[in-house]
Amino acid sequence: MEQFLVKPLFGDGPVHWYTPTNVTLWMFITVAAIVALLVMGTRGRAIVPNRVQSVAELAYGMVHKMVEDVAGKDALKYFPYIMTLFMFITFSNMLGLLPKSFTTTSHIAVTGVLALAVFISVTVIGFVKNGTHFLGLFWVTSAPLALRPILAVIEVISYFVRPVSHSIRLAGNMMAGHAVIKVFAGFAAIAAISPLSILAVTAVYGLEVLVSFIQAYVFTILTCVYLKDALHPAH
Repeated sequence: MEQFLVKPLFGDGPVHWYTPTNVTLWMFITVAAIVALLVMGTRGRAIVPNRVQSVAELAYGMVHKMVEDVAGKDALKYFPYIMTLFMFITFSNMLGLLPKSFTTTSHIAVTGVLALAVFISVTVIGFVKNGTHFLGLFWVTSAPLALRPILAVIEVISYFVRPVSHSIRLAGNMMAGHAVIKVFAGFAAIAAISPLSILAVTAVYGLEVLVSFIQAYVFTILTCVYLKDALHPAH
C-alpha cells in the first residue's frame, strides 16, 4: 500500500498542512492538463476541429447534456462547477494510471472535500431557492400519512449520508483497482507464472481505464441528481 502514502516533495520531514507533497504535485499536474486541453487546445476555435479540440468539445457537450437532462435547464447556470468537477476527477483518475504517478482521488481527504463541497452547495442552493419548502424533500406526500414520519427520518439520514457514500465510492474504487494491479505485478517476478501475471495486469489496467471514466461520470451524475433535488425538492 506504499503507493498511497503521502510524502513531502522536499526532504523526509513530517507532513504539515502547508507542506508540498506528492498529492500537491499531482493536483497541480491535473489542473495544468485540464487547462492545456480546455484552454490551450481550443484557443484556435477551428470550424473543423483538431483532435484536441474534438476531445474538449465532446467533454463539454456530454456534461452540458447531462446537467440539462438530469437537473433541468434551470440548472445550467451551475454547469461550470459541474464541468470542473468532472474534468478534475477524470484527469486525476487517468493520470493516476501512469507509472510512478500518484492517484489523488484514492485518498478520502480529497474525495471527501469534493463531496462535502457538493453537499454544502446543493443544500445552500435548496434553501436559497425554496426557503423552508426545501424541507419538503424529506416529507413524502405520496406515502400514507402514518408512514410519513418514519420515511422522513429515513430521508434525513440518507440525505446526510450522501457525502460519505459520494466520497467513499470514488476513493474506494480507485484504491482497490490500483492495489489489485500491484498484487498481480508482484507475481511477475515468479518465472512460472510471469506470463499469466503480465496478462492479468494488462486486463486489470484496461478495466481501470474504464473505471476511471465511469467513476468520474457517476460522481458527476450524482451531483446533478442532488442539484435537481435542491432545485425541485417536492416529492
